[in-house]
Amino acid sequence: MTDYTVEFVGTGEEIQVSDTETVLKACLREGIAQEYSCRVGMCLACSAKIEEGEVTQPAARGLTDEEAEAYALTCMARPQSDLKLDRGKYPPSIEQDAAEADAAAADDD
Repeated sequence: MTDYTVEFVGTGEEIQVSDTETVLKACLREGIAQEYSCRVGMCLACSAKIEEGEVTQPAARGLTDEEAEAYALTCMARPQSDLKLDRGKYPPSIEQDAAEADAAAADDD
């Protein structure tokens, strides 16, 4: 078992996370307010952009393979190195879906 340092960009928060636990679990243990909802890798509420480092997240079904290279679902992500994560950043496909939904709602008005 190896512990890694996970730093959250722009917040000054830093925690130690074992390679056998998820980033979300460590956040909850340390009292860090990380957003989450489903805890099974589908809803993307816990998404964070990986600024530095590597994670393993084989059960992150809400991300494409390409997105999983750049984004971590903290409920599934286990560190494989020290990390810098930018919380609250979502994959482009999610941002695009939200923009399309907003446009459709505006058309209905």
